[in-house]
Amino acid sequence: MDLVRPPRRYDYIDDGAAIYVDSFATIRRETGLAHVPANAEKVVVRMVHGSGQTDLAADVAVHPDLVPAARAALEAGAPILTDAHMVASGITRARLPKDNEVFCTLRDRRVADLATTFGTTRSAAALSLWGDRLDGAVVAIGNAPTALFHLLEMLLDGAPRPAAILGIPVGFIGAAESKRALATFADEHGIDVPFLTVHGRRGGSAITASAINAIAQERE
Repeated sequence: MDLVRPPRRYDYIDDGAAIYVDSFATIRRETGLAHVPANAEKVVVRMVHGSGQTDLAADVAVHPDLVPAARAALEAGAPILTDAHMVASGITRARLPKDNEVFCTLRDRRVADLATTFGTTRSAAALSLWGDRLDGAVVAIGNAPTALFHLLEMLLDGAPRPAAILGIPVGFIGAAESKRALATFADEHGIDVPFLTVHGRRGGSAITASAINAIAQERE
């Protein structure tokens, strides 16, 4: 069967490279980035690109050491630990500097029983299976607020410290509160782990994966 492009009936840009360049130019023209640390500007730009929302940047909070700490960890071969397979699927493996492992335990057969035992969600319980992988890892929470709360509670209970936490869960119940807890974690508990978050209800897998992709490789 011969494949033929249908007759063009709409006026639109269909050159992939031009779309890419114009997209990032539009983001930089329309997005306020003055409050963002210089080393995190490209990360926030890519998050805006992944969400289609230029006002997202106003809600972004970034620890000044987030980008160098996370990038150094990845360049040293650290794994990326995430709460959701959608986040894992959105990470562009070609951008990872050391073919880093992307690890999600949500489908582990032990998770359902753990969730029942702990009295929490599967997304939260799955984090307890990370074990020693957590030490020096880059953590990307892009779905469940309960997972972010659980991670912080694990750290308070003496779990190994990750190199960086991207805590960007989405939702109407607990999302804003969990991200506020992450942003104030060092002040309230003296555990200073570089972090990135988006205050409020917005978040999700696409934004989180976009941030990881930008951290993994500086090139836009």
